[in-house]
Amino acid sequence: MRDIDGVFLDGNIENSFIGQGMEEEAPETGISDAHRYVRSSISSLENRRVFFINTVVGPGNSVGRLVEGLYRMLTEHGYECMVAYGRGDAPSDINSFKIDTKADIYFHGLMTRLTDRHGFYSKSSTLDLIDQIEAFDPDIVHLHNVHGYYLNIRYLFEYLRKSGRRVIWTLHDCWSFTGHCAHFEYVGCNKWINGCSNCEQLAEYPRSVFKDNSEKNYIDKRKLFTGIDGMTLVTPSEWLRQRVLQSFLKDYHTLVVPTGIDLSRFHPIEEERTEDNPVFCLKNRLGIRGKRVILGVANPWRDRKGLNQFINLSRIISDRYVIVLVGLNDSQLSSLPGSIKGLKKTESLEELCTLYSMADVYVNLTLEDTFPTTNIEALACGTPVITYKTGGSPESLSETTGIVVEKNSVQGVAAALDRIESLSGELFTVQQCVNQAGNFDRDIRFMEYIEEVYEGI
Repeated sequence: MRDIDGVFLDGNIENSFIGQGMEEEAPETGISDAHRYVRSSISSLENRRVFFINTVVGPGNSVGRLVEGLYRMLTEHGYECMVAYGRGDAPSDINSFKIDTKADIYFHGLMTRLTDRHGFYSKSSTLDLIDQIEAFDPDIVHLHNVHGYYLNIRYLFEYLRKSGRRVIWTLHDCWSFTGHCAHFEYVGCNKWINGCSNCEQLAEYPRSVFKDNSEKNYIDKRKLFTGIDGMTLVTPSEWLRQRVLQSFLKDYHTLVVPTGIDLSRFHPIEEERTEDNPVFCLKNRLGIRGKRVILGVANPWRDRKGLNQFINLSRIISDRYVIVLVGLNDSQLSSLPGSIKGLKKTESLEELCTLYSMADVYVNLTLEDTFPTTNIEALACGTPVITYKTGGSPESLSETTGIVVEKNSVQGVAAALDRIESLSGELFTVQQCVNQAGNFDRDIRFMEYIEEVYEGI
């Protein structure tokens, strides 16, 4: 049941990116005039109590940090908040309620394996959650990931429909409007538009071994998730919003608020030829001095995250390039071709920034994604990005900071590498990349969340 343990931010292990799990405390940052405006204006809102629900809360992944950040900003300005979560632990100073026990999660996972009815177990835990909501009596219930083997969606959404409370639901993948999967772009499936059946991805999260209940799941989700008066949907990318507008959720008001990153933690590290310079030392340790560095980051690496794409790319690029892949397991490391340098997952923020800063180009060859924040992390470290035209991956780039290539075209990636090299000093500069990353500053996105979502409903 590896995917049960691995379900975090995006609801499936395929979207657990390196760079999203750092535990260090963030330093204090300055407050802009716009930030002060939003902080003062939210105090005039009628609603003063917000109840968050997500798989996790706190540092460990980007959704957990988003929930924690919204909680702290709201409570700082007079709101009373509570967070209900299903996995891990919450920061000790957060008013929180843990929904499930580990035994409940594994039972839910086991039954999903047997019946393909993910989201229809954990009844007792969900009834306890509803009791907590009633006791807290919030004006707003803000949902994030409601999948992950910890909730019963039937009991939760029937309660929300009857409660009359305002509901905000931030979607981080496609699970809410499919009959089984969290992502469908890799297999090119469009059944979810009109009704799922004969699912091609039963082996993917949430995995089912014996049964295909995608048709029934789709019908039940459509019934449960529609008809909630005044519910607002939020997506991190325009790509996902467009999919929502094609789905049975299309009648809801849907906003895009991209995920932000902490720019005080991601920044360029300039190389200097000194023994204490991390970029200089890393290049020496990897034996890649004098090479143009192509970086790829994922956790875990799979074909749908582009591992085979990188192997194919390594066969056609000039030997003046070297590919460095981060986040590989032991088996993958042992089978890599000699033209690729492989590293395991890093938990060090400094090392991650060093890797991004060391690279001449960050290449993202994922074949399905909602809005990968590794692109923004690379830009924040001054590194231009090449990405396949996949999901929301191109949305963080501009013409001066990245190149978008059609999926599965390693020849197109090779041409893009040469273009970035040929225009070095004119386009794709460190400063242009850093400026583009500034559009995804965490504080700006928090402000947008509060101004557009909380004030706008």
